Amino acid sequence: MHTVEPGTLLLAAPSKVDWGRSRAGRFLLAIEEKTEHFFADYEDAWQWSVDHLEEFWEEVWNEFEVITHTPYTAVLEDRCMPGAKWFPGATLNYTEHIARAVGARADDIMVQSFSQTNGNIKWTGARLLEEIGRIQQGMIRLGIKQGDCVAGYLPNIPETLAAYLAATALGAVWCSVAPEMGTRGVLDRITQLEPALVLAVDGYRWGAKEISRAAELDAIREALPDAQTVLLPYLDPKCDAAPGITSYADLTADKGEIVLIPVSFDHPLTVLFSSGTTGRPKAIVHSHGGLLLEHFKSVALHMDLGPQDTAFWYTTTGWMVWTLMVSSLLTGTALVLEDGDPAWPATDGEWSQWAVAAAAGATFVATSSAYLASCAHSNLDPGERWNLGRLREIFPSGSPLAADVAAWVYSKVNPTLLLAPTSGGTDVCSAFVGGSPLVAVYAGEMSCRPLGIDVDALDPEGRPLREAPGELVVSKPMPSMPVFFWGDDNFKRYRESYFTMYPGRWRHGDWLVRTERNTWVITGRSDATLNRGGVRLGTAEFYSILDPLPDVDDSMVLHFEDGTGMGKLVLALVPAPDSAVDQSKLAAEVRRVLRTELSPRHVPDHVVVVPSIPRNSTGKRLEIPLKRIVKGVAADDAIDLGVVAKPEDLAETADRISQVLTQN
Repeated sequence: MHTVEPGTLLLAAPSKVDWGRSRAGRFLLAIEEKTEHFFADYEDAWQWSVDHLEEFWEEVWNEFEVITHTPYTAVLEDRCMPGAKWFPGATLNYTEHIARAVGARADDIMVQSFSQTNGNIKWTGARLLEEIGRIQQGMIRLGIKQGDCVAGYLPNIPETLAAYLAATALGAVWCSVAPEMGTRGVLDRITQLEPALVLAVDGYRWGAKEISRAAELDAIREALPDAQTVLLPYLDPKCDAAPGITSYADLTADKGEIVLIPVSFDHPLTVLFSSGTTGRPKAIVHSHGGLLLEHFKSVALHMDLGPQDTAFWYTTTGWMVWTLMVSSLLTGTALVLEDGDPAWPATDGEWSQWAVAAAAGATFVATSSAYLASCAHSNLDPGERWNLGRLREIFPSGSPLAADVAAWVYSKVNPTLLLAPTSGGTDVCSAFVGGSPLVAVYAGEMSCRPLGIDVDALDPEGRPLREAPGELVVSKPMPSMPVFFWGDDNFKRYRESYFTMYPGRWRHGDWLVRTERNTWVITGRSDATLNRGGVRLGTAEFYSILDPLPDVDDSMVLHFEDGTGMGKLVLALVPAPDSAVDQSKLAAEVRRVLRTELSPRHVPDHVVVVPSIPRNSTGKRLEIPLKRIVKGVAADDAIDLGVVAKPEDLAETADRISQVLTQN
């Protein structure tokens, strides 16, 4: 793999005469004709979309023929944040729109499931709708009604998809936590909601391991004595439900037409949880209308997904990406689900994400930047190894995509596909910066701001910055901003989370750079920013240099203040398994590269070899929790250990860093 300079052009933007080849282009050309406003390019169209915010979102509403049972009285009644009131008066149901799209493809395969636990399953559109109806009939028998909370302790399988849609069609509020999450992580989340119903599996397989969830389910039932429980046998198909638990077979015993309850635009649809790295996870409430509109725009206009597509999203049910994945169905796109370890038994094995994409005939793949980096640095050649001829777009997220990895995608996967690295958040269940079929792709950068999202990089005084890092700030409301946090009286925690630094504007906590090309780079969390002698350094700057080094398997940079203004900069390092370089020589080489490629301020005071770098299931580095543990916070207070990929290494990693700090 060759080193590639950030900003290298990888795919040119289409000329405007070719805009009609994508739905986004056709959508914007229709607006041109209607408004007589000529768009010189995508950036000009973006500017119109935020300058004419109400007009833009009404065009989205009309483009996707939103089904409404009572009309709205305004598009945006009040622009205040928090508390913006979108489409007041309108009643609708998110799931009704999915039922419409899936029903139009009743005889087509709409869900392909690849599971290391129960094998491969295919459902037609009719089969999915039938399962939704069966689950819903069972929920009704159990007394579930509009406004009740339904929690899923379920993996990424078709039954979970159907349960989510069954609950939300009734106007119930859905939340899900992935079964790999341990007892404390689950209870920290779902006990906030006091669910009326919990659906859970007995266990699952991860590679060769069989993992029972019996003890966790017992703990959940004890903590939620008023909740009804449904057991889906998954690890053991013959597993019987214990007394007091409803079996999934009994829940789904009766067929029935799907009941669709119209609700207000801002009625809660689903609750997503923050990572829990800085305290108890926030229970972030998203609405029917907010996700419906934002996801129609994202999935259809920015990803260009439609009935001709098969979309493979590698995700767990606890990640916001799972919720976005479900919304692919809004456009009639077929889904591919995978539940299991994509590196088992090897990176290029039958469970590789590339193998699954090829087997399913995927046209679209959503994955983590960390997974792509792992494949690139192991010299994998997916385009040669598998038939990926139908693949036309890759959507990486979770962390910044390095320039060399982006170039590898074009070299080793497909030279003509659209690579759309994206950064957003659970908080809005969407993107702040990302890609579009109407813009160019540059190595190590995100191509554009999504239509209708007034985002920019601001200095502390609120002034836009160019070619310098600033706070990622959204200055106008988005439909998918949370309607509230569960249990948050008077928006107190909500305001403290986003609106204290720039009153009336959303500060997300990412450090953002706008380039001279009007592309975008996330250089790290602003709350994890390193301040060396008054100069702010983004952690992503380090990783863009370190990740391509052949003798470095993984790394994490941490800064510990000491009152001098410079502090102590520690680089935790995992050498590559096949590296023959002595650890002291590797440390010296890393220091030399950082000094040469970045600056003397980027040279670490200490280089510490550790067993592993703490990451979550999507590959995101957990910098803040590790720093807190090194400072003496108990590991299970600093982070939900259920979200850490290798929790068994956490104590030793923290101890080694602590030792060098106390010795010096």
